[in-house]
Order: sequence, then structure tokens, then C-alpha cells
Amino acid sequence: MKRIAIITGASSGMGAEFARQLGEEPCADELWLLARCVDRLKELEASQNAARKENPSLPLARAFQIDLSGRSGVSAFKALLDAEKLIDKEQGFEIRILVNNAGFGTYGPFLETPLETQLDMVELNCVSLTGIAGLALPFMNKGSVLINTASLAAFLPLGNFSVYAATKAYVLSFSESLAAEVADRGIKVCALCPGSVSTEFAQVASNGARKEVLGGKSVQKTVAHCIKAARRGRKTALWALKWKVTAFMSRFIGRYFGARWTYIHCPRPRKD
Repeated sequence: MKRIAIITGASSGMGAEFARQLGEEPCADELWLLARCVDRLKELEASQNAARKENPSLPLARAFQIDLSGRSGVSAFKALLDAEKLIDKEQGFEIRILVNNAGFGTYGPFLETPLETQLDMVELNCVSLTGIAGLALPFMNKGSVLINTASLAAFLPLGNFSVYAATKAYVLSFSESLAAEVADRGIKVCALCPGSVSTEFAQVASNGARKEVLGGKSVQKTVAHCIKAARRGRKTALWALKWKVTAFMSRFIGRYFGARWTYIHCPRPRKD
């Protein structure tokens, strides 16, 4: 049976780093890289397959340009799996690793950011992630790992970040309950909950007003820790000590107080 590792949102940021790190080990027979940006995907695919020529035990990278947004994105992912079933009728395949990473955020007060953008965020961060997990799980067996990218923002409502924090709270809650439901099948589910990481997140979230995430931590260490934690059966992955302390202390902060305080004292710039 062919073993597949799938990474969504693989063209940049943590998705690309998951692709690089998983591509450096014999975690599967194939490494599927899914995203909208085909140029970056092709670069990752070429880099991975060049390394595979030196070490044939590494997975074969396959790039798929795909828009995973909303229900149409879930349908596109289903079509991808259905096509693979037709190709591998006799041998079959299983999903050993799914990194459900596609998503984005926006900075600024809710009423000052485009409503359409906020709704698109809910579609991708929640609807797509849920649908992809639902379609992938029937192909996962004992020892398979599902990683959902949440955020440190999942632990408390945040002003100037309200919809994003709410979507990631959903991802965290969904991941933990899903982990309980599939535990008897031997499938491990982990929610990655990073704070600020050195990726392009801030540039996208601010629409170009902020070029870099403030105090961003190492994306390499964040991803490496998550992979290790997920395989060990941890339900959440928080690499930095600061993130662990923040997540723990959020239990003692009133939810409204947290939202009000961050709204007043933690402005997040956004370019119209």
C-alpha cells in the first residue's frame, strides 16, 4: 500500500518548512504539496526530487495547484483523492501524515477590515480545514498523524484580531475533540499553536503595512518541535517557553478583559 504525506498551504511559511523537513526523511512514499501559488510549489517539488536522486528512500514530491477555500475547496480535495483511488485501484494508498496548514489572518478592528476578507478567512481556516480532515481520516490508519495549524491566539479572544482568533479557537477545540474520537484507531491529532513566527504572516495580515512579524521565533524549530510532539501523541504543540506560559496564564484572564485590553493596547496596522 502506498503511503502519502499531505501538506496544505505548502508554498510558503510553515507549510513550506513542513515540506522541507518531512521531505528529508522516509516518512512516506509520496509527499503531496498543495497550494495556490504554483511557482513556489514547483520550486519545492524540484528541490525535494533533486535530493531524492541522491537518496531514493526519500518521498517523491508531487505539487498540486489547488484552491482549498470553502466547500468548493473541499470538493477539489475530494476530487484529488478520488483520482488517486482510480490510479491505485489494486495497490491502494493510506495517508500517513496530513498537515492541515492552509489559512490566513487579518489585522485590525472587525468593522475596519473588509467583511468579504473576514468571511473568506472563516471559510479557509474552519470550513476547509474541517472538510479536508473529514475526507482524509478514512484513509488514515494506526500510526497516522494529523496536524492542524491553530495559533496561540486560540486561547483567548483578541481585539484587533477577533475573527482570526475565533477561527483558531475553533481549530484548537476541533482538534482536541477529534483526537479523543480517533484515539481508539491509533490515529494521533495535534494542534500546532505557535505565537509569532518569522514568516510572511504579518505582511499578508496587514496587507503590506507590516513587513515582518514582531518578535518572530524560528520557523524551523517551531515545525521540528511540532512534528516530534505530534508523533509522541501530544494534543497541542507549543515550542517556545513564552508561548507555553501565555497559553497557561490565559486560563486566569477574563475573556472580555483579554479582548478589551488587546483592542486598546495592541493595535495591529493594516493598509487599506
